[in-house]
Amino acid sequence: MDKNLYDNYVNILTHELVPALGCTEPIAIAFASAKAVQVLGEFPERIEMDCSGNIIKNVKGVTVPNSGGMKGIDAAAILGAVGGDSDRELEVLEGITPEHIERTRELAAKKICTCNLVDGVENLFITARVIKAGHFAEVTIVSHHTNVIKIVKDGEIILERPVEAESEEAGADKSKLTVKDILDFANQVRMEDIDEIITRQVELNSAIAQEGLDNNYGAQIGKTLMHVWGKSATTRACARAAAGSDARMGGCSLPVVINSGSGNQGMTVSLPVIVYAEEWEVSREKMYRALVVSNLIAIHQKHYIGSLSAYCGAVSAACGAGAGITYMYGGSYEQVSLTIINTLGNVGGIVCDGAKPSCAAKIASSVDAALMAFHLSIQNRSFLPGEGIIKGDIEETIKSMGYIGRVGMRSTDTEILNVMIDRINVNQEC
Repeated sequence: MDKNLYDNYVNILTHELVPALGCTEPIAIAFASAKAVQVLGEFPERIEMDCSGNIIKNVKGVTVPNSGGMKGIDAAAILGAVGGDSDRELEVLEGITPEHIERTRELAAKKICTCNLVDGVENLFITARVIKAGHFAEVTIVSHHTNVIKIVKDGEIILERPVEAESEEAGADKSKLTVKDILDFANQVRMEDIDEIITRQVELNSAIAQEGLDNNYGAQIGKTLMHVWGKSATTRACARAAAGSDARMGGCSLPVVINSGSGNQGMTVSLPVIVYAEEWEVSREKMYRALVVSNLIAIHQKHYIGSLSAYCGAVSAACGAGAGITYMYGGSYEQVSLTIINTLGNVGGIVCDGAKPSCAAKIASSVDAALMAFHLSIQNRSFLPGEGIIKGDIEETIKSMGYIGRVGMRSTDTEILNVMIDRINVNQEC
């Protein structure tokens, strides 16, 4: 494999597979707020948040980690301002204390934080503005959860850079991903280049999955599946991924390793592969190479879909997990491709209506579909070109699904938000 391409793939994994505490959208809110307070140099009297619809959608119904059960943009922004450490980025709320939580409740009751919906911006857009005695500081994040593109203090621009600067600086060009090259990379990658990254993913994501199974978070999807469906590998794969989401959406303080900017996607792409590696008793190295496949296949799809959209990321993540399991089973390039095709042809297009407990159910359904796709693919059975969105080439199929998620579902995204924030009278419209 070409060295530049090899290094690019390593950089993609390094850049994408990072730890995060809690759902990444409220964490991004807290990070922006904490960063703005750091720039201001004193605690503000007011906090103003300008957010895209997708950010509002993904923060509205999810518990902010380490918040004592609080939900919403105001809770995330105030908690970040009160006790957040912006230097820790996606682990900004790691050092929160009971005193910080109590102070946040008091300030939330005083309504020091307001939020405005901003139209015509990137799907992931946050501006945190903190104000004190005529002075203000402003931090803007675009496209990626920690991608600060602008910092302003009292009207003076301190930092300004292009939207894509973060990924460019990391040397991670996702446009060069292909299924064939991903498989070649997985076969050839030196273990020392990925060991730390993948070990962290296995350990952190397995821990939060167990936490979700051991305790009563959210709708308890994972626990319910284990109770009702038994303990087959299929059940465990669905249940452990769902249980991780149960815990994460329920405000569990354990960190996870994300994929494509999402903790739910990070768990979905990894935990089913880990379960099947244990079931088949494969070597640690083989499991790690399969996890390389699963992570990169998911990232490949999300490159075309975008960070946030009306397309549920559990589908692309589960698709990656199915591909990784097929690879680990010994499947060929053609069979891995069929697994992706069979998954997208089945559940591609599940809508995202924000981060919340029901994400765990969507994860379970997506993993189940990916496992069915795997079983079909190893028997060389698949949906055929011309059937729906399926094309004659795997790369064209992935691009087609990406186009639907990014462009075709754009108006769907708007209407989902309208329903969620009661901007439309559904009784009148229906």
